[in-house]
Amino acid sequence: MVDDFAESKKSMSAGAQAAAAVVVVAGVMGGMWGLGEVLQGKPDDGEPADCSISSTQDALPSKYVSGAQLCTALNRPDLPTLLGTPEERAETAGGSDSWITLAGGTEIAAPEANVALKTYSVKLSASYGRLPVAQEADYLGETAQTRTVLGHAAVLSSDRTIALTFNGGKIDTGPGGIARRLLVARDAKDGGGSFEIVIWRQDAVPPDDAALFRVAEQVLPTIPGWTGD
Repeated sequence: MVDDFAESKKSMSAGAQAAAAVVVVAGVMGGMWGLGEVLQGKPDDGEPADCSISSTQDALPSKYVSGAQLCTALNRPDLPTLLGTPEERAETAGGSDSWITLAGGTEIAAPEANVALKTYSVKLSASYGRLPVAQEADYLGETAQTRTVLGHAAVLSSDRTIALTFNGGKIDTGPGGIARRLLVARDAKDGGGSFEIVIWRQDAVPPDDAALFRVAEQVLPTIPGWTGD
């Protein structure tokens, strides 16, 4: 279950701003996946969407979890129920493999998956940095709150998505709704590396934190690389 610790009051650093930008971009990409399904004319057969997989480079080495594996873990049959919308289904689902290049030239694997329902969109990603999650709260702004999830260090924070408006063949962007982000250490010792789950609503209503934690508690133990001890 989830236990509260102390709330961080630190200001957001440049590194945290970069991490936040990833969430915003993911929100846009999730929308693009949805647009792709519409353009392809996918039939509404009542079944959840299958995971579509894309990669900006070659497949990640086997020591990393892949976007396909993350999508399989996230796109589970009970995801709508965990989100509190049991009557819905996954309308689009996809995973991707990519790398993030840091300022010094170091490349870090950055696989992720996105699943969109009528009400919610959910992103699941993996990070292979060395910074313990317990220290991440110092860089995630005033909304950051330290937590524990399944005995692992975690940080809960907020971000804002980008809203896309299709206008005469052009795409306009503007501020969207609030996204809630839950960063969780891969192992109980918090030795570096993490998984992150982000949820936001299509109607810009603030998402339900209880839904976010339900998803985390059920999905995280099914991801390759998660260590319970």
